[in-house]
Amino acid sequence: MMRTSEIARRTSTSAMTVLSVAVALAALLGPSAGSAAAETACRADTTVAPDQEQARLSDPRTAALVDGGGFGDFVRRFPAALCTARTDSEAQHLAQDWGQALWGSAVDRAQGRRPGGTLPAQDDRPLYWTRVAMTAHLAQWQPGFTVDRAALRRGFEDASRGLVGNDFRGTQGVRRYFVSGFDPFGLDTELRRANPSGSAALQLDGRRVTLADGSQAEVRTVVLPVRYGDFDQGVLDRAFAPRLTAGPGAADLITTVSQGYPGLFTLEAWAGRARSADPYPDNLDALGGGSYDHPADPPALAAGPEFIPTSLPTAAMTTVQQPYPVLLNTQVAEIPVGGTEPVSREDGPTPGSRSVEGGGGGYLSNEVAYRSNLLRLALAPHTPGGHLHTPVLTGLSADPAQLTGPDFEHAEARIAAEVLDILRHTTT
Repeated sequence: MMRTSEIARRTSTSAMTVLSVAVALAALLGPSAGSAAAETACRADTTVAPDQEQARLSDPRTAALVDGGGFGDFVRRFPAALCTARTDSEAQHLAQDWGQALWGSAVDRAQGRRPGGTLPAQDDRPLYWTRVAMTAHLAQWQPGFTVDRAALRRGFEDASRGLVGNDFRGTQGVRRYFVSGFDPFGLDTELRRANPSGSAALQLDGRRVTLADGSQAEVRTVVLPVRYGDFDQGVLDRAFAPRLTAGPGAADLITTVSQGYPGLFTLEAWAGRARSADPYPDNLDALGGGSYDHPADPPALAAGPEFIPTSLPTAAMTTVQQPYPVLLNTQVAEIPVGGTEPVSREDGPTPGSRSVEGGGGGYLSNEVAYRSNLLRLALAPHTPGGHLHTPVLTGLSADPAQLTGPDFEHAEARIAAEVLDILRHTTT
């Protein structure tokens, strides 16, 4: 996921059980129960101002993307389910259950276990727009009791992104790989955009894969928001810390994945500490606070080096060259010792320099690599970790009413398949 100047688990049964229980409770205990409390709990204040992501729901194509994934019932039934909550604690549990059900259903759909909708199974956009629509219902819900809205939203979002109850099985002799992808972004320019890193995450979550040396690995994944504020408020730590803490939940390898350059994969040799992507905004149209000429550290970031090198087995991973080439990218931008102006370097940073951009630029793809590897160095320094950029996903029709097409679907499928092939080549 680059700035524009650079590129211009749950099983099916458990997920659907959660949803079925929630829907059944909604039917039994919702507004039809007749109590005054229920009627109060079912109020929706449609005058609540949407955030920038939710405001895009006014475009009817977003509903078409939800229904195209077969997820319309999540959006339609969620308000009635909220009516069943009678306390803040119940609301928190309900929101998390629905989030887990959404994540499990999206993973099942991506892996061919949950047919439905007209869009291809690997399409990540239905999950994104369903989640956004459900957060809009959360924002409008007016219960008859006090609720911690920030915790409610965070619990739902984390669960719907794979951060909750998505643990490794811990099978003896099977390696554990943890991979993150991202939501679609740049939606004010092109609302139909997908993100192949999110698509790959959905297709990989919970799978056991055979590696190049014949050993096996279980893959667990999450899909992260393209929002600076969530990174400031700890979403990265919530996702990665459990996977880097010693014990049965610890990963043997981590890698973050995002969309990067046209036509090729890149393994980023260096992650930089600074934000420097302004004026390119995030999905809430917020800025990061740092530009190329004036880089800035993210707020409340723990102390650490200006640049962190990858520890992934890049020599083995770059043996994959089809259908897209895979390159090791050693480029960074820095302010050298004694200097005041950014300098681009092809061979990595110089000692004592100030970071401006890592190989992944100065946007959230670089930041996810830096934060995850800073955490890795603190908790599990011998665990390999790094960042992979996918090719830019192309192929959408020039007709804005066409949500998909054969070129788009073919490219998305090929990118996800190659992510898996690259992960297979992580043994030396």
